[in-house]
Amino acid sequence: MRKSLALLALPALVLSLTACRGQSPSASAGGGTTETISIMVGGLDKVIYLPAKLTEQLGYFKDAGINVQLKSEPSGADAETMMLAGQVDGVVGFYDHSVHLQAKGKCVESVVQFADVPGEAEVVATGKAATITSAKDFAGKKLGVTSPGSSTDMITQALAVRNGVQKSQYTTVKAGAGATFIAAIKNGGIDAGMTTDPTIAKLTQSGDAKVFIDMRTEEGTKAALGGLYPGASLYMPCDYVAAHKDALQKLANAFVKTLKFIDTHTAAEIAAKMPADYAGDDAKLYEQAISDSKGMFTADGVMPADGPQTVLDVLKASNPDVQKAGSIDLSKTYTTEFVKAAG
Repeated sequence: MRKSLALLALPALVLSLTACRGQSPSASAGGGTTETISIMVGGLDKVIYLPAKLTEQLGYFKDAGINVQLKSEPSGADAETMMLAGQVDGVVGFYDHSVHLQAKGKCVESVVQFADVPGEAEVVATGKAATITSAKDFAGKKLGVTSPGSSTDMITQALAVRNGVQKSQYTTVKAGAGATFIAAIKNGGIDAGMTTDPTIAKLTQSGDAKVFIDMRTEEGTKAALGGLYPGASLYMPCDYVAAHKDALQKLANAFVKTLKFIDTHTAAEIAAKMPADYAGDDAKLYEQAISDSKGMFTADGVMPADGPQTVLDVLKASNPDVQKAGSIDLSKTYTTEFVKAAG
């Protein structure tokens, strides 16, 4: 009897284990199955990652025939950790994680490239603006990042090194994003820091901070980092990509459709499609935040030709893991297979 019960329970156990990875099939309206893909976003309400939630809001995931579960984790470094642990299938975060992870022996690739610049800015508390005017002034300062190991941390290190300041010469402070970052600027917890919209818009409108390194535009990014530095992307483990090509093609179709929507609509029209609580109590400010950052998004999801090399060059100058790794095969850090086939 015990053997019989065990055999009866086995199918249920297999189904349960499959579901843990986020690949469980769910019933579709037509009576078939729809593959589920779980994606951790490094801050769903950040404008740099706007395409993720906007695709859901526009109904494009459903139209493509896939069930996408969006989850939010403020730090890209923590989102990456959850993906590597198998808790989610992919991450909407910065492409530079794919390069960094290869240096650590992991194969991860960008499947859809949302932006060809970071979409971030280094802001300084207004009271410190006279003494911090460039990355050359980082020495001896408290600099805010979302968390250690995040893209804001890696880019801050790169800016410092490019301007003759070593990481040991400034203090890295985990300031998070949104309200926690704003509080850190206001209460003196940080002198300056790297953040994104709508936090940038809130700080500059209130007068609490000023932008002094702006990487929301191609011009500003090239000036700061020496070239285009592709930022927001959907990145996933290489083995997952190889095993789920049909589902990922549908996912890429949905995201590319959204990127085209962003490219052909105004900031006001885009903001109107987003959840009302993303704008908080100032809809116009949120609209302005989208307008200030809208130009960073690609129209087709394709990786900019020289972007990966710029990222590698920047990380080689400041990231110990990349420095120790020796050679990095950039061709294995991204793929254009799906976005170029998107209809």
